[in-house]
Amino acid sequence: MQLYNTLSKKKEKFKPLKKKEVGMYVCGPTIYDYGHLGHGRSAVNFDVIRRYLKFKGYKVNFIFNYTDIDDKIIERANKDNISISDLTKKFTKIYNEDYNELNVLKPTKNPKPTKHIKEIIEIIKDLEKNGFTYQLEGGLYFDTSKFKGYGKLSHQDIEQLQAGKRIKKDENKKNYRDFVIWKLAKKGEPAWKSPWGEGRPGWHIECSAMSKTYLGKTFDIHGGGQDLIFPHHENEIAQSEAANKKPFANYWLHNGFIQVNKEKMSKSLGNFFTLKDAFKEYDPMVVRYMIISAHYRAPIDFSKQNLEQAKNSLNRIQEFVSSAKKSKNKLDEKLIQKTKKEFIDAMDNDFDTPKALATIFQFVREANKLENGKNAYDLIIEFDKTLGLNLNKIKKEVTPEEIKKLLLKRETARTEKDWKEADRLRDEIKKIGYLIEDSKEGLQIKRIK
Repeated sequence: MQLYNTLSKKKEKFKPLKKKEVGMYVCGPTIYDYGHLGHGRSAVNFDVIRRYLKFKGYKVNFIFNYTDIDDKIIERANKDNISISDLTKKFTKIYNEDYNELNVLKPTKNPKPTKHIKEIIEIIKDLEKNGFTYQLEGGLYFDTSKFKGYGKLSHQDIEQLQAGKRIKKDENKKNYRDFVIWKLAKKGEPAWKSPWGEGRPGWHIECSAMSKTYLGKTFDIHGGGQDLIFPHHENEIAQSEAANKKPFANYWLHNGFIQVNKEKMSKSLGNFFTLKDAFKEYDPMVVRYMIISAHYRAPIDFSKQNLEQAKNSLNRIQEFVSSAKKSKNKLDEKLIQKTKKEFIDAMDNDFDTPKALATIFQFVREANKLENGKNAYDLIIEFDKTLGLNLNKIKKEVTPEEIKKLLLKRETARTEKDWKEADRLRDEIKKIGYLIEDSKEGLQIKRIK
């Protein structure tokens, strides 16, 4: 199995630290507002990776955090005139609902920084002891000049980096790249006691402490969106390796961005969609399908055209699965094994879901020529353990009352051998949007997509 490692900028053979066990940490959202499509994409992409590792026989210790203390959280709580605790409880519930709709498996652990203050203080003490910190009026800072490997993840010329929107400028810092690891509290802000004064942790140190708590000083896979490569993940590496004197994560995986109609999604452009917005228009499994139809590192264009295409593609697979489940035939085992190998080869190549889906559609075409088979159903359901499209839980189509009445009339006409009337009623039903098929298994009715 080959993984593209952002750290080395190339595909590498996957070798976990422990045989048949994988430690995996993925950065989750800051829970102060509704989850958007970018949050959904990251969650689905890493869910597929986790599922495939499990499919390959690995036991996956999957850690996915929620950031529950941050400037944005404080601002939102003040704006809404509610406590930080009530705000984060509300959005924890909303994110959990959205991820559940997308069929994202629950993480092994879902830690939050406010529940790990002790561990955060301990890692900061190690940094202080190792000579990587200095105190300013606003808090305790990490000295990036002391860490010789700084910049190795983002592959940037650190000397050429300028202070900007991703690096907060502070005239008193030794270096503009330095970042706060313990922020002293302002009046009215939440605070915890520490050797450096009452305050709260910086954003980057939280993930270093929580990943160490659940996965140890060195673990296998660290994931997140491409926007986190710098400065967040770069800073995680610096402080974790400076504190622990060991390599941090061995493989760094980053998912691509979401675009809306080929433009970057943003509130200022008026093309910002929450997950709940998307679910009002499309089934969550259609959204999930659209996400996995692109390679996890490639950008995705969230457009009506792509969503409709995803809907149609998913419908084709669902119809095939429904038909195969009822089939009494059995396909040639050579075709089953050939398809399984091609699916695994695609996923082994840096989780190439577009190629894996193409393999499924090629199989569907071949299986349909051969009148399908029950083992075809078993194969697709096995693949779905990785894809997570809930293909074993396809909802039965609800037939409207108007259609039921027309079906009853048609059945009466057929019983009376009035074939002309039966055909007329079939055509009338088709105009309403339903297709009737008379088969050996009995009457089949499908919505025309």
